[in-house]
Amino acid sequence: MNVRGLVLFPGAGSSASHGALIAIEQAVAPLPVARIDFPYRKAGKKFPDKAPVLVQCVKDEVSSFAKQIGCDTSALVIGGRSMGGRMCTMANADEQDPLVVAGLVCIGYPLHPPKKPEQLRTAHLPNVTAKTLFISGTKDEFGTPAELQSAWSLLAQPPTTHFIENGRHELKGADEMVATIIAEWLQHV
Repeated sequence: MNVRGLVLFPGAGSSASHGALIAIEQAVAPLPVARIDFPYRKAGKKFPDKAPVLVQCVKDEVSSFAKQIGCDTSALVIGGRSMGGRMCTMANADEQDPLVVAGLVCIGYPLHPPKKPEQLRTAHLPNVTAKTLFISGTKDEFGTPAELQSAWSLLAQPPTTHFIENGRHELKGADEMVATIIAEWLQHV
């Protein structure tokens, strides 16, 4: 494994201590892992900041972790659950100042708001440069398998994808499975 570390961000309604992120950290040990809360969560707020603030947080925290463990960001894999994973893809795809990383892990990518499939969050996907792993449930209300496959076709390189049968957006009860999928994928980044 050439990856030197993993940086994980939570979804909008959870924190860095979410069970899924802890399970991933345990599954990839002894690889260094940073689980990071976004600024609004650290400030005790319930609602996320706007995307530019969240993307800048990803860039700052990933750069800081790279320095801490003595490597370039290009040796790190970043990602997270739902909004956390999406912000990581946006940081990598930033046309002005892309965050160069070895890979992206997106668990329950929020392709569109529930029941609003016309509000796709795909504009940045053609600019994603890192190897990418997407893990979603087949019953995710933020994107059906067909919708997600269509969106992923916009990526410059085909992603690795896993669908968890009957899984909803939160992938309840699948933390260990998700962690194992990620640990195995990291061996090939």
